[in-house]
Amino acid sequence: MNKVQLVGRLTKDAEVRYSQGDSQMAIARFTVAVDRRGKNNEADFISCVAFGKIAQFVEKYFAKGNRIG
Repeated sequence: MNKVQLVGRLTKDAEVRYSQGDSQMAIARFTVAVDRRGKNNEADFISCVAFGKIAQFVEKYFAKGNRIG
């Protein structure tokens, strides 16, 4: 399995929703802007999804512009 480690900034606050049913699970969707190396000041925008306790952590502690890894 391949692994990727991204470090960048949140482009906006995470969208958090909770699943329906007996055991509700948090689902957070957010986009990370990752700077490219080089002279052109470009960035790649990576869409991410987090589930469960990680989604709740993102909702509680991260906001637009915060660095995230």
